[in-house]
Amino acid sequence: MMSPNGTSPRLIALAVLLAAAIVLSGGCASRKDQHKGPPAAPVMAEEAVSMDVPVKLHAIGTVDAFNTVSVTARVSGQLLHVGFSEGQDVEKGNLLFRIDPDPYEATLQQAQANLERDKAKQANAEADLARYADLVKKDYVTKEEYDSIVSTAAAAKATVQADEAAVQSARLNLDYCTIRAPIAGRTGNLLVKQGNIITANGGTPLVTINQVVPVYVNFTISEEQLADVRRYAQRGTLAVQAYLPSDSANVYDGKLTFINNEVDERTGTILLKATFPNRNRALWPGQFVQVDLVLTKQLKATVVPSAAVQTSQQGDYIYVVRPDSTADLRPVVQGTRLDDKVVIMSGVQAGERVVTDGQLRLMPGAKVMIKSALVPEGPKAAPSAGGGARGKAKGSPR
Repeated sequence: MMSPNGTSPRLIALAVLLAAAIVLSGGCASRKDQHKGPPAAPVMAEEAVSMDVPVKLHAIGTVDAFNTVSVTARVSGQLLHVGFSEGQDVEKGNLLFRIDPDPYEATLQQAQANLERDKAKQANAEADLARYADLVKKDYVTKEEYDSIVSTAAAAKATVQADEAAVQSARLNLDYCTIRAPIAGRTGNLLVKQGNIITANGGTPLVTINQVVPVYVNFTISEEQLADVRRYAQRGTLAVQAYLPSDSANVYDGKLTFINNEVDERTGTILLKATFPNRNRALWPGQFVQVDLVLTKQLKATVVPSAAVQTSQQGDYIYVVRPDSTADLRPVVQGTRLDDKVVIMSGVQAGERVVTDGQLRLMPGAKVMIKSALVPEGPKAAPSAGGGARGKAKGSPR
C-alpha cells in the first residue's frame, strides 16, 4: 500500500529507525566524554626523605688574627738591616731588624772595665779587713779604725754589684740591637726604612705581625639564644662553620672556644669566638664571613625540596601525589632550611611524593602525570609537498 505522496510505509519506518540509532549513538558518545574528565596535569615530583639535620644558628662574623704583635725598638740607633720583605711569612726567632750595635758594644766594654777595676779594689779591701780583724783582737788597732776598714770593704762589694748590673744592662742593650720575630705569622706594612734613625719605644711600630694559623672568627648572637648555646655547649664542644659570601661552596670547620662574660646592653647581643685551623690561610683578618653555629642534630627529619613549598594567605602548603595519581593539598609547617631543601615539621611523611614544579596546574583531587623533566616541545616540521619519504631533501638525516 502506498502513502498519499507515493512513499512506501516500509521506507518511512526504516528512515525513522535509522535516525533514532544515530541519535542514540551520539548520546552515548557524549556521556562517555563526560565520564572521561579533564586530562592529567603534567608535573615534576620528588620523594620526601628522612635524614639527620643539623640545627644551626646563623650569624655574620669577622675574621680576627689569633695573635697580633706590634714590633717596636727597645734601643735607639740607626737601622742597618731589614731581614724580611713586606707581607712575608716569618717563623718565631727569624731576624727582622738590626740596629747599629757599635755604641752599645763600647758601652759594654766600658762597663766590663769598670767591673774589673772595682773587683780589684774589693779584693784589696777584703784583705785589709782580714788583717784588721786579727789586729783588733790583739788591741794593736782601735775599734774605730777596724770599723772604718769594715765600711770600706762593704762599699767595695756594693760597687762591684753595681758594676755587674751595668754590664748586664749593657749586654741586654747590645742584644736589643738585633730584633727577632716574637711569634710566627705574616708581616704587614714596613713603617721604617733601612738607614733611618729609630727611637726606643717609639709610638709607631716598626712592623705588625699577625698570626693567622690558627685564626679567630668573632660573631654575636642575641641574648635570647644564649641559654640554648650554653646548654648545648655543656654537652661538648660546638662545631662552627664559616664560608665567604662570594664562595659559599667552600665551607671551613672550626669550634666554639669563647663566650663573653657579659651582654652588650646597647645591642642585646653577646660576643662569641670560634677557632679555625686555617691551614690553607683562606680566612684573612678583617674579612666578613657567614657563620653557622651547629647546636645539635635533628634525627630522622622529613626533608623536601624547597621548590615544593608554596605559600598562600592560609599559610604554607605542599601538593602530595597520592598512590592513585591524584593531587592532595597538605598544609605544612617548615623547619630548618638546608640550601635548596627544607625540613617539614608536620604535614608530609618521608616516602611521599611531593610536587616540585607545575603546582599552578593543580587543584585538590586533580589527576597528575609525573614527568622526569618539563621540557617544552619544539614546533613540528611541516610535511613536504611531495609527501612521505620521497619528499625529503637529498642528504637529509634519516
